[in-house]
Amino acid sequence: MPSSDGLLAWLAGFFLLGASGTWGAMRYALSRRLLDQPGERRSHSTPTSRGGGISIVAGLLVATVLLATRDGDARLWALGLGAGLVAAVGWFDDHRPLSPWLRLAVHVLSCGLFAAVLAQGGASGWQVLVGFVAPLVLTNIWNFMDGIDGIATSQAAIVLVGTLAFLAGAQSALALAVLASCMGFLPFNFPRARIFLGDVGSGTLGFAIGALLSFCVTADGYAASAWLLMPLAPFLVDAGLTLARRILRRERWWTPHVQHAYQVCARRYGHVSVTLGYALMALLGLAFAFLNLDASRAFMSFSLLAWYMSAAVLWLCLQGIEYDGGREIRPR
Repeated sequence: MPSSDGLLAWLAGFFLLGASGTWGAMRYALSRRLLDQPGERRSHSTPTSRGGGISIVAGLLVATVLLATRDGDARLWALGLGAGLVAAVGWFDDHRPLSPWLRLAVHVLSCGLFAAVLAQGGASGWQVLVGFVAPLVLTNIWNFMDGIDGIATSQAAIVLVGTLAFLAGAQSALALAVLASCMGFLPFNFPRARIFLGDVGSGTLGFAIGALLSFCVTADGYAASAWLLMPLAPFLVDAGLTLARRILRRERWWTPHVQHAYQVCARRYGHVSVTLGYALMALLGLAFAFLNLDASRAFMSFSLLAWYMSAAVLWLCLQGIEYDGGREIRPR
């Protein structure tokens, strides 16, 4: 942004868009009875509106159009198109559940379009691969992990702050717009959720983060790919190990469930404590990365391996808290 005043206006505008858009989405959801009902595969205890993430989608798309029009950057247009497709299939799924394979096909198409534009712009094969894999993986992980109050949006905000160390110009402004939109949404979702992101919000937020991470890798190569994995550890480890366990158990891994470590902990300790705990872990990873931005590749690799091994051990410990002497502890 051109000046501090311009930056403040940019942030304030998208914060207000996020807040007002969420308020409007809540009114719409109540009028259309778009409610997530409590149940065995849900972590909440009262009917709650869904689809509030459309406000973050609006912030993302408005910022993308403004910045891409100004700079003529095809990569931003591709990001906006991909995010729009993910949002569209999520919006339909929030109204009437769709086949998970149809949603996945749209996600693959969106990420393929984004990666193709990166390739046309001269990105290396490694960068194109990240541009396809990162948005695809994070689109689905953010959808998986959006199960308790505030967790998906707060984790997204922390990772977005991390991208600012590697981005500049329009890409940095886009990250700030999404961050401000998330902050506008968060008071409606935490500490007590009055509305959820819905598939429209969680999937699009994951796609946007993945696309911005690919911009970071293009800008700073190995350092960005290594250090930005640090704050992503809580979500990547919980989602990855839970998914692997469900596949090994031959369960219908693509169906909703409450087996993630954060869901297990929420039943024992409550949503607020768990969301804050996950945020603390992400912030510690982000702080360590910031303090060691200029470290050697060997140090980065060792630190990343140690961090993820520690997170995996913590996941195993958290998965065991529902059992006391072999007896399952029921939700409070």
